[in-house]
Amino acid sequence: MKKNEKRSECPISRALDILGDKWTLLIIRDIVFRGFRFYNEFLEGGEGIATNILSDRLKILESNGFLVSKKYELQKTRKIYTLTENGIGLIPILLEMLVWGFNFDDSLIIPNQKADMMNEIIKRVKTDRDGFLKEIIASVRSFDAKNYC
Repeated sequence: MKKNEKRSECPISRALDILGDKWTLLIIRDIVFRGFRFYNEFLEGGEGIATNILSDRLKILESNGFLVSKKYELQKTRKIYTLTENGIGLIPILLEMLVWGFNFDDSLIIPNQKADMMNEIIKRVKTDRDGFLKEIIASVRSFDAKNYC
């Protein structure tokens, strides 16, 4: 597991110390927007993360209080990963990143069905950001995440 030392006392710098690599945020994204809960789901999620990186990032997220893991009741050899309240607190940041990424990069190749959904997300964020955010958080808490990405 990589070290988690502070570079400075700046809150932005501290957030980047913990969340600043792409894999960490993609793991959170996969829980929030894709409903992933198991190691193999993250590993096979299409981003090409290596097993050692995934294992390391899950440990970092857990040691920093963003995730908890516990044995899966139906198969004791598997762990199930869920967000803590600190992890849920990252959802507004991810939502803004989703909107920004969609608006920023017009070269994204998004199938028509997904493009319609993305446009709906953008519209919801503009017209009812708080309500939409509550809906996403409720879906994460009930393990019923929608696939927004």
